[in-house]
Amino acid sequence: MNEVFTFGSRGSQLALWQTESIRRAVEAQHPELLAEVIVIRTTGDRVLDSPLSKIGDRGLFTREIEAALLSGEIDAAVHSLKDLPTELPAGLVLGAVTRREDVRDAFIPHPKKAARRLADVPRRGTIATGSLRRKSQVLHLRPDLTIVDLRGNVNTRLRKLAESDWDGIIAAHAGLLRLGLTGTVGEVIPTEQILPAVGQGAIAVEIREADEKSMEILSPLSDSHTMTAVRAERAFLQRLEGGCQVPIGAYGKVEGESFIFSGYIGTIDGRKALSGTRRGGIEEAEMLAVRLADDLLSDGADEILEEIRRGSDGKN
Repeated sequence: MNEVFTFGSRGSQLALWQTESIRRAVEAQHPELLAEVIVIRTTGDRVLDSPLSKIGDRGLFTREIEAALLSGEIDAAVHSLKDLPTELPAGLVLGAVTRREDVRDAFIPHPKKAARRLADVPRRGTIATGSLRRKSQVLHLRPDLTIVDLRGNVNTRLRKLAESDWDGIIAAHAGLLRLGLTGTVGEVIPTEQILPAVGQGAIAVEIREADEKSMEILSPLSDSHTMTAVRAERAFLQRLEGGCQVPIGAYGKVEGESFIFSGYIGTIDGRKALSGTRRGGIEEAEMLAVRLADDLLSDGADEILEEIRRGSDGKN
């Protein structure tokens, strides 16, 4: 009889696609295991009538799954890495971070409107997104636009778009690729225009720190370049003490023998924004990210953070 190895996952189509990809990889490498998936509802899945920035800051899509992991109900938890807070609960570690998919955001135009690209949206047009990071960067590019809040899984968002008078929505390209929905995409937005969320496009597998067997099973699934990049991005976010209530974008990439890191922080309305890029050796990845964060803080990011926090005291 095969030994059972259980993964915890959210129940959305995308989350299950991601978890299934990990489950298949584990069974392929370990035929002695029977890998199973347990669906766990999180706070972010239950509360769908409020913007993410109003229902909490950390662990909205991970807390209940991590509790099941700590209790031993599951052996590993599969997450979109961008949902994981920079500080994991005591006793939990990352067992694997797989090779990331495209990090960029995508503009999905309304199926009955002419504008196929963000730049083509008419003046005073309307874009929907559930991300303050996207809202800030879009308004920094196009202050004439109106941004409305959007929640729900990918298919729900596409349905809401079709039923609305919006000009389009912005979503992670990785999720659309994984679900075979690239036909809805009008434009994949360059990172020079909109930087992604920390860890966007990467799948993380979380395990108990003392569980050496799970680490042995899962660590071969890790991609070293992705791990280097997301560690730097998470270091940048942690240095700025950001969460889902703070519009922060970051993108690190290994290019040959070099590591290139770009970061962004802005006010929610996009009026004030700071960004920068640092380049160095791969071994310097996290240091480059922290150094950029410190430079941005010196240039006024601390004032942006204070303005956002003042606005989020029940007003934002």
